[in-house]
Amino acid sequence: MKSQIQILKILIIAGLFALNSTTAIHAKQKDKDRWNKKYDTEVYLFGEKPIPFLVDNIHILKKGKALDVAMGEGRNGVYLATQGFDVTGLDISEKGLKKAHALAAKNNVTIKTKVVDLEKAELEPNSYDLILCTYYMDRGLYKKFYDALKPGGMVLVETYNIDYLKYRRFNAKWALEINELLDIFKGMRVLRYQDYDDAREAYSSIIAQKP
Repeated sequence: MKSQIQILKILIIAGLFALNSTTAIHAKQKDKDRWNKKYDTEVYLFGEKPIPFLVDNIHILKKGKALDVAMGEGRNGVYLATQGFDVTGLDISEKGLKKAHALAAKNNVTIKTKVVDLEKAELEPNSYDLILCTYYMDRGLYKKFYDALKPGGMVLVETYNIDYLKYRRFNAKWALEINELLDIFKGMRVLRYQDYDDAREAYSSIIAQKP
């Protein structure tokens, strides 16, 4: 009788695990489909120009191998390529990355891209001179950046902070808390940091360097 109960428990646990896995797969496919639908237009939804924080600080960034995490349509990664960086972009949307390649061709540069589930992405250690991530919020992924950087490598992150909720309906869990980027990259040398708020949008930006 005990053995039958144990078997039943194992079967129930296995069933729940399979159900959770299937649900996660469906949710991820739904996310991929959503972004592919958004990017399925000739218009560049976020424009073709890089974010100002990147342009304003390009002179301090360590040139070499750059990883653009959540590359989307490629505006930032392509700009880095025009500045002499060897750029690889990661994103869940093949439609977005296809537009990134088109933008690169328009600017007479080449980039490498890879379609990945960023929530499960494993970054090769000690491999990058620069890791760029803009307007994609994943605290767990941010914490992987340090190990993926070469000594002296830099990270540039910019995304919405909690003040953005004053101007738009937005899920608070995807917004940075006050000084959160400084906490996440504690132990690195902070070269630039800003909290921006123009009464329409609000975001935080950081450039930090690995010792």
